[in-house]
Amino acid sequence: MPYLCLAIVCSVLVSVWLKLARRYRLDVPQMVAWNYLSAGALVALVLHPSLEPLRQPAAPRYTLLALAVLLPAIFLALGASVRHAGIVRSEVAQRLSLLLSLLAAFALFGQVPTLRMLAGLALGLAALLAMVWRSGRATGDHGAAAWLWPLVVFAGFGAIDILLKRVAAAGVPIAASLQAMFALALPVALGFALVARQRSGERFTARSLAGGLLLGVFNFANILFYLRAHVALAQNPAFVFAAMNLGVVALGTLVGVVAFRERLGRLNALGVLLAAAAIALLTLG
Repeated sequence: MPYLCLAIVCSVLVSVWLKLARRYRLDVPQMVAWNYLSAGALVALVLHPSLEPLRQPAAPRYTLLALAVLLPAIFLALGASVRHAGIVRSEVAQRLSLLLSLLAAFALFGQVPTLRMLAGLALGLAALLAMVWRSGRATGDHGAAAWLWPLVVFAGFGAIDILLKRVAAAGVPIAASLQAMFALALPVALGFALVARQRSGERFTARSLAGGLLLGVFNFANILFYLRAHVALAQNPAFVFAAMNLGVVALGTLVGVVAFRERLGRLNALGVLLAAAAIALLTLG
């Protein structure tokens, strides 16, 4: 349980640090880029991955390249979602992305849907609609961004999870795939940061470098503790998956509402409860 609790905390810390970026004059595209430098270094130092599986002819190189582009792009979308829609909606949208993974399991991997899964899907879709519902009290002056960015996060993290399943199906160990993805994502994210610099005039700064390296520590710690939780609770992987998702939704809601005074309409609050119910249905039992 300690590993699981630490994974939940580190996951929420990623969103919190993105939320605080503007307050500390940190450039999010730069942070996302440098995050892959520290996260990749920590993968090498802590997990000691063997890269031999990546040299095999059947290695999923194109899938890894797609992930190298998608990971920083969706990380930037998460930063925009946290800024415009808040931590609560962003975390719920990210966790509900398992709906897309489940639909892919039905369509691509031959999994047979059960009544419980279909009920969870229905609740999850209702939760997503409730969370992104535009209400003046809940969205403030952010307009369409308050519902558009969470939807991008939802779709993006769902696509990432589907691609990760394809990498795992190819027999690539998680540590090796992480090392490859982070190494490939670094130059892509730097390219995004350069494009953002051309548009905004924001210079590369040591402050954003430090902020990005810390973001990478949170990112890696989230992954590491989640993996350790699965090892410690190897007999009950469904519990780990469900507790992780439910814990992030609960803690993210608490932090967003209490620490950042994020305002939720009644329908949005109902969406949080529906999301928790959907995750429980889809991952427990």
